[in-house]
Amino acid sequence: MTAEGEDEQPVSAGVRRRPRRRRRVEGGRQHRHEVKVTAEEEGRLLALALRYQVSVPKLLVDSTLSGGAATNAAGREELLAELFRAHRLLAGIANNVNQIARATNATGEAQAETSATLAAVRRTAERIDGLIDELAEARR
Repeated sequence: MTAEGEDEQPVSAGVRRRPRRRRRVEGGRQHRHEVKVTAEEEGRLLALALRYQVSVPKLLVDSTLSGGAATNAAGREELLAELFRAHRLLAGIANNVNQIARATNATGEAQAETSATLAAVRRTAERIDGLIDELAEARR
């Protein structure tokens, strides 16, 4: 620990960092909570704690107090709904692309709707990229 009470520990080449502990507080922590988990939940908690290089108690406290449980559940539901909307939109665009291709192949001429449909494909792809970014950010 540094003089400011930082959680950082020096990293030496080839030496694995120990998980960061919660900072000490004056008077200590007076309350204790016991949480029982299944073997699968324990494995997931340990993996997450290792990923973020924190202890399991710190992981639980930080994720909960930062709005983790409630906010993440609501956010996941909204993100899932948005992904379903994007999926339906993409299916509709794919249908339009097939119709344009069929008409172009039959007539040998480019269809007027081609550029608008391709622009919709680009917008939808950007929307999906944004949703993926949101999902990746939510997992951090």
